[in-house]
Amino acid sequence: MKIHSIILATLAFIAVSCNSASDKAESTTTKTEVISTDPLPSWKEGSNKSAIIDFVNQVIEQGGANYVQPAERIATFDNDGTLWCEQPVAQLEFVAYQIKKMAISHPEWKDVQPYKSILEGDQEYLVNDYMNNHGKELMNLVVTTHSGMTLDKFNADIQEFMSATAHPKYNKKYTETVYQPMIELLKYLRNNDFKTYICSGGGNDFMRVIAEETYGIVPENVIGSFAMNSFEQVNGSWTIVKGKDNIFMNDALTKPAAIEQRIGRIPIFVAGNVRSGGDIGQLTYGNTNKLPNFQLLINHDDDIREFAYAEKDNASLNAAEQGQWHVVSMKNDWLKIFSFDN
Repeated sequence: MKIHSIILATLAFIAVSCNSASDKAESTTTKTEVISTDPLPSWKEGSNKSAIIDFVNQVIEQGGANYVQPAERIATFDNDGTLWCEQPVAQLEFVAYQIKKMAISHPEWKDVQPYKSILEGDQEYLVNDYMNNHGKELMNLVVTTHSGMTLDKFNADIQEFMSATAHPKYNKKYTETVYQPMIELLKYLRNNDFKTYICSGGGNDFMRVIAEETYGIVPENVIGSFAMNSFEQVNGSWTIVKGKDNIFMNDALTKPAAIEQRIGRIPIFVAGNVRSGGDIGQLTYGNTNKLPNFQLLINHDDDIREFAYAEKDNASLNAAEQGQWHVVSMKNDWLKIFSFDN
C-alpha cells in the first residue's frame, strides 16, 4: 500500500506541475476507473455481495447515520473453514507430520492413543475429536508437538511442513488453499480502514507463521489457542521457549472473551463458518455491538469445487436465522473458491 501511495502521489505531483488540461483529464479518468473497480470480483452479484458493500459504504460515510470511526472498525475472522480449507485441518496434518518424525524416538507410541491413530493413519479419530470434543485430544498432541522447543525451532518446523506437504485433494500447498473471495474481502476492509484479526481455535503461534504472508494479517492481530511460553537461556542465549502450561482453548464461547482481552473492542464485522458451531460465540458477540455491525457465516455446500458438510444439530445456521446473519453459499455466492480455479 505504501508503494502504491508513493506512486500515486508522484503522478499527482507531475500532473499539477505540468498544469496541462489533457493531463488533468487523464488523471480524472484514472481516478474514476479506480473508484469503479469491483472490490470483490470473485463474488457473484447478489444480496450478500451487495450487503457487504453497502455496509462498508455506510460505516465510512462521514456524517452519515451509520458512520463508524476508523478506530472502531474492527473485523474478526475465524481461520479454518472461513479463510482457508479445513478438510483436512492443516494444523492436524502438521501435528501428524511431527508425531511421525518424533515416533522414531518413542516406539511406545504405537500402542498409545492418540499417537497410535496417527501412526496407523486413522485420521477419523482426530477428525471426530475436532468435531465432537472441541479438539481436546488434539490439544494433548499439541502439547507433545508444540512445546519444549524454542519458538525459532517451532517456526522452522512449520515452514518445513508447509514446504514439504500438499493438500491431498488439490495437490497445492496448504497456504494456496485460501479462499480467494475472503482474501478480496480482507483487502477491501483494510482499504477502508478496518483492522482485520484472526480469531480461531488454531494455535496462536502456528497461525502467526503464515498469517501475514497469506492473509495480510500481522502477527499481533492473531488470536488463537495457546499455552504460556517462557523466556529462557538456551545454549547460552536468551530466547522464547514453547510452553505447555495454562492452555487456553480459543473456541465457541471463549472466543468473545479472547477478543475482549486482546482487542478491548467489540468487532463490527465478524466472519465464521458452519462445521462445529465454534463460531457462534464470536458472531453473537458482534451482534451485541451498539454500533452498526455485520455477521457473515460461510456455508460449505459445494462438493465439487470444495466440500459439502453440515452440523448434525444445524446450530450455526439456526443461529444465523435468529440473528439475521448473512449466510454465504460457496456454491451460489462465489464465482471461484481458490485462486487456481478456472
